[in-house]
Amino acid sequence: MDFSFTEEQQALAEKVRAFAEDTVARHAALDDRERTFWSGFFAELGRAGLTGLMIAEELGGSGLGAVEAGIAVEQLARVEATACYPVVNAALIGGIIGRSGTTSQRADWLPAVAAGDAVVALVLTEPDHGTDAAAIELSAERDGDGWVLTGTKTSIMLGMHATHGLVFARTSDDGARGVTAFYLPLNRDGIARERLDDLGVRAGGRATLRFAGVRASDDEIVGGVGEGFGGVMRGFDHSRALIAVLAIANAQAALDDALEHARERETFGQVIGKHQGVAFPLVEHATRLHAARLLAFEALWRADSGLDHRTEANMAKWWACRIGVEAAHQALLTLGHRGWHDDHPASRRVRDAIGQEIADGTENATKLVVARKLLGREYAP
Repeated sequence: MDFSFTEEQQALAEKVRAFAEDTVARHAALDDRERTFWSGFFAELGRAGLTGLMIAEELGGSGLGAVEAGIAVEQLARVEATACYPVVNAALIGGIIGRSGTTSQRADWLPAVAAGDAVVALVLTEPDHGTDAAAIELSAERDGDGWVLTGTKTSIMLGMHATHGLVFARTSDDGARGVTAFYLPLNRDGIARERLDDLGVRAGGRATLRFAGVRASDDEIVGGVGEGFGGVMRGFDHSRALIAVLAIANAQAALDDALEHARERETFGQVIGKHQGVAFPLVEHATRLHAARLLAFEALWRADSGLDHRTEANMAKWWACRIGVEAAHQALLTLGHRGWHDDHPASRRVRDAIGQEIADGTENATKLVVARKLLGREYAP
């Protein structure tokens, strides 16, 4: 059993760390305040290879695996967690198109995703349907040789930035089997966007998208009519592990700041790290984050090995995101008034951590997947 990265994986980690520290870090605070990414951000992600990690080399990507995607997300999130969402979306949506798209769809769409020219959003959640995604109501009605989409999506991460979206629409009344995925340009006539003002992940441009008679063709359907829901659920099996890695790295960065502060800050004639009330909570959170990291990377390794990884990915998602919030909170408390100020990244990391609990499936949604796996569907909620 070997828990270390290969030389190639370590080189990738060092490359992404350098990119994050040299290119991303200096924009993070301003992006958070201005609620948008800096001009050129997506192009830089593409040039760094971060939007093509899991896309095949012949389609412009790097052809890497889920573990490598986790390594890249980890290094990027330690500097700026919100910058990871385009990377996770490209891996998730690129994977769905790679598995379910036709040869021509893959050739037409994936090179632009890999290059960072196409910024992609998962357009799934609706005002009344989040966790119950199979109950979506945005309709796609047959009209001649195409389709007309009508309805509203909300809580769409990157919704204000995305050039393209994988849009899930109801094409029949047959429950989950009545949901179809369309890959559409989001500048198409009839699509209106509204920014949502959020507690955290502010640069991510989460948005409401309204579709008013938007036309789509059969060539824009991914995976066939009525096959969209299964495709995205299979994609979540490893994207949830990536969100777990993101949450762990965000919290670890906050904890590292707190540890440094504990070595330097003096009270009552000694550094505060000497006080058990300061040191022991940091030890507890470091332990939990370490364990969650191992679980998340096990899920990614299992994905690359062709093994069932649903249990591990969903365990990692709910647990890492919960303890990520707790660890980031403890880091802020350790930093005291310094961490409470917006000039310190601790406050941003706490706010962003809360959003990670919601992204890609809530705690209860992921526990449901695990319960059904452990107990069997007939004995589980």
